[in-house]
Amino acid sequence: MITSRAFAGRRYAVLGLARSGLATVEALVASGAGVTAWDDREDARDDAMALGADIGDPLSIDLIGFAGVVVSPGVPLNRHPIAAHAREAHVPVIGDVELFAEAQADLPPHKLVGITGTNGKSTVTALVTHMLESAGVPALMGGNIGLPILSRDPLPEGGVYVLELSSYQIDLSHSLACDIALLTNLTPDHLDRYDGFAGYAASKARLFSLQHRDQVAIVAVDDDPSRMIAGRINHRLHRVSAKDIDPVDQRRWPALQGPHNAQNAVCAIAVSRVLGLDDEQIERGLATYKALPHRMEWVGEVAGVSWYNDSKATNAASAAPALAAFPPAPDQRLHWIAGGQAKGDGLSACRPWFPNVKRAYLIGEAMDAFAEEIGDAIPVDRSGDLATAVARAAAVAAPGDIVLLSPACASFDQFKSYEERGDRFRGIIRAFGA
Repeated sequence: MITSRAFAGRRYAVLGLARSGLATVEALVASGAGVTAWDDREDARDDAMALGADIGDPLSIDLIGFAGVVVSPGVPLNRHPIAAHAREAHVPVIGDVELFAEAQADLPPHKLVGITGTNGKSTVTALVTHMLESAGVPALMGGNIGLPILSRDPLPEGGVYVLELSSYQIDLSHSLACDIALLTNLTPDHLDRYDGFAGYAASKARLFSLQHRDQVAIVAVDDDPSRMIAGRINHRLHRVSAKDIDPVDQRRWPALQGPHNAQNAVCAIAVSRVLGLDDEQIERGLATYKALPHRMEWVGEVAGVSWYNDSKATNAASAAPALAAFPPAPDQRLHWIAGGQAKGDGLSACRPWFPNVKRAYLIGEAMDAFAEEIGDAIPVDRSGDLATAVARAAAVAAPGDIVLLSPACASFDQFKSYEERGDRFRGIIRAFGA
């Protein structure tokens, strides 16, 4: 685990004892700090006590003298009373990423990359980590992805920590100065936590204000809000765009198809170049990257047909980029498996990409409604369930074709989660021999 002398002799309150909360308790206690921990669940409190924490609700104790209240990013600071209670005691409310930032001085010399944005940040984080590892550079990803950062063993000298950062994690950080800070894109999100879109955008932009003047900012300037943020950065800045990616080059990267992945790739390339990777190392990393599960995940090829698992696309806006990724070509036709438990937004976001689709195979509760909405725009197969859809698509797909599961629906009519749906899809394909 990651520990630091900076925590020794200080007292912290930890509110919320899920995975990252317990990792925080363990790291602080191992560093010589005193910890008062709380969770509504008795078993979680027992786990914290076993790690050496005192048990007490930060809302009901005097916080004066505490070094910080560590909360989960899921705690809504705009509504939760802990924010006012800590403010009255002049105690900062922080997250585990802030503790990692404070512990950096005790780690072997390293670089820190922080990646934020509305969409794509998980993919870019995983892709940068993969590119570094394939080039022989020790790397570790954390933050909003993977295991809690404080639970990981420190990297050796020369390593790179690659952190996916939500706006909430940035809000809870005060000394997080990233050697490279990246913004992928910016669209309205999480507006229940902020004073409108401007507040959300300011949270993202704050990652750059925490940097020092000799550190590097990278911004993908494909949307107006991101361009505005880039225009206000007054230290080392690299502007990138999905348009910088040659579509011919992109075809060599199986797990990075589509315009959204062009943006992800250009962001990862920019980070990798700043970190010193050469063109050969970058190309090898892009070509060998395997997508995160259920996000345009290339499952494999069977009889010349490529199969993609995009089960994470639980609404039409998420499915649309996947359809856009496969324009029709003489030797390529797209077969689309969609449906499940509809969210009420229909398929309007997907409609511009209907011409890319050779046939749609519809499943689940949304089957009939989707068939009616599609009308004559695409030939429709009312498959009913996933196994039937896969079998019918496999029966007609020709070598060079693509079969894509991108449901534009939640999974709860037939599966426990989108992960289970994607796992089932993957299992069926692999049974075919992928």
